[in-house]
Amino acid sequence: MKILLPVDGTELSLHETRFALRLIQEGLRASFVLANVQEPASFYEMVTAQDPQLIENAALEAGEDLMAPSAQLLQEAGVEYETAVISGDPAQAMLELIEIHGCDMVVMGSRALGLIRRALEGGSTSQRLVQDSPVPVLLVKPPVVEDAEELEEMDEGV
Repeated sequence: MKILLPVDGTELSLHETRFALRLIQEGLRASFVLANVQEPASFYEMVTAQDPQLIENAALEAGEDLMAPSAQLLQEAGVEYETAVISGDPAQAMLELIEIHGCDMVVMGSRALGLIRRALEGGSTSQRLVQDSPVPVLLVKPPVVEDAEELEEMDEGV
């Protein structure tokens, strides 16, 4: 089984990676596609860039840096994985990755968006993926946070 595991370098995405590793520890035989979705270059960046390849390289490098903590956890556990950095709309990009890599499942986080933000963004990425994905999507709830300061720190990372 091949599982798409989108991460963004936050503590919440490490929580999702640890959950995915628990599935392996419980006996699931799977490999992972560790993925990061970067925002596409802005019109200004495209117009002013002397070398468009620099923009692409910067996005690739940023994505690899954000995946590094989760990649380290997978590597330490001896779990097979590959990486993918793609830019664009997050839900659409993940749908593309599912197809490109032949993924059988997605394990991702579910973050509570406020009503206004959800309306502005057209729904959460996880909600959109659940609706449009051709494969099952397992949503990992954020850990229960007792301390309000911890919650603020986690929100800042999202």
